[in-house]
Amino acid sequence: MAFPQIIKRSTKTLDVLHSSIHTSSSSPSISVSVCSDKTINSSQSSIHTKPTSHNSHSLLHLHPRYFCNKLIENPVEFDIQLTAEAEKLCKIISNHRDRSKLESLLNSTQVELSPALVTEVLKKLSNAGVFALSFFRWAEKQSGFKHTSDSYNALIEALGKIKQFKMIWTLVNEMKVKGVLDKTTFALISRRYARAKKVKEAMEAFERMETFGFKIELCDINRFLDTLCKSRQVESAHQVFDKMTKRKFMPNIKSYTILLEGWGQEMNLLKLDEVYREMKGNGFEPDVVAYGIIINAYCKAKKYDQAIKKFDEMKLNNIEPTPHIYCTLINGDFKCDPSACTYEIMVRMFCNEGKMDMAMSIWEEMKDEGILPGMHMFATLINGLCREKKLQDACKYFEEMLDMGIRPPTHMFNKVKQIFVHEGKEDVLMMLTRRLEKLKTLLVVS
Repeated sequence: MAFPQIIKRSTKTLDVLHSSIHTSSSSPSISVSVCSDKTINSSQSSIHTKPTSHNSHSLLHLHPRYFCNKLIENPVEFDIQLTAEAEKLCKIISNHRDRSKLESLLNSTQVELSPALVTEVLKKLSNAGVFALSFFRWAEKQSGFKHTSDSYNALIEALGKIKQFKMIWTLVNEMKVKGVLDKTTFALISRRYARAKKVKEAMEAFERMETFGFKIELCDINRFLDTLCKSRQVESAHQVFDKMTKRKFMPNIKSYTILLEGWGQEMNLLKLDEVYREMKGNGFEPDVVAYGIIINAYCKAKKYDQAIKKFDEMKLNNIEPTPHIYCTLINGDFKCDPSACTYEIMVRMFCNEGKMDMAMSIWEEMKDEGILPGMHMFATLINGLCREKKLQDACKYFEEMLDMGIRPPTHMFNKVKQIFVHEGKEDVLMMLTRRLEKLKTLLVVS
């Protein structure tokens, strides 16, 4: 079987791995709102209509108030309801550009606003800043309604996309007066400046937090560094990092990881290595996230040997690679001739996933290519087979290892003995033990 055919056979498994990767950390994040009784009551998240005559403009079919005065048994259903109502309001807003008529139309719906509904509408209008501002000003005129930090921040996000920074700072002052200003506001403004390539203004917005009475903490610095890096302003992020460390801020592993990812995306391996050395020099050992970023950067730059070295370094440090790291190496290494390390990565990956048939297929393909396995690779496969209770196959590869003159490490053989005894295979264990003793004797004689 040709090597590409093996890869084709493994497509489903790789798809599963990629799926698990995208739903965990390395992809866009998915936030899930959980509504509690306390949250619903305190925010008055009620959506209902007042009794009206038949109104052609009233597009909203909403729940009565008591729905929000008791525990919501199905938060998912409530979120769906909230989203649906917000979408209906957005249709009204987007279909009527005349502001005076729009306000009259919104009044005719007679919906009693809640902070949750207003924020949802503003988020859906995030690409229509002018409409968002009109709706925001209309909402604040409604009896009994008060904007929250969330609704202000949703509007600031929308206005930032159309670079209305003067209006944004007016809103910041309003928030200060009303006591709803928070650090998230400054993070949003900084990000919008950075996306608009206004790096100087982004830095000034970040530092203005202190002017408004907030203390800048390490988590704020990390968030700002991440904003700059994701806006492809990595050099500026590194300058901020150096400036903050001079102000006696002690970076943490996350600070370095953000810079590693930034320089990795820029394909600047010199800077990547510089940050890596500084991180280790300051006593921070790379974790699985940092290793993943570095390996990915080396693979993108086609520095496969260096990527493999980092992978080996991970194993020496007893850090278990994630499926994402395996896939990164495999996708990179397959662009050149597969090596023993490539096969070892694949065998380890499938063993970890319990896909032993696939692991054994790749093993046989490797031997057909004339590549011989080493002791660590034998240990990976045999341990995997033992875990899956495939003792006959485990015995076969154990004998193959002995036939090649490879003596298993003591801890590995002890594991094998425990499993064979537990499964009542003492006779097979005795045979393997005799063969191992025979190999020891031959090695001593040699």
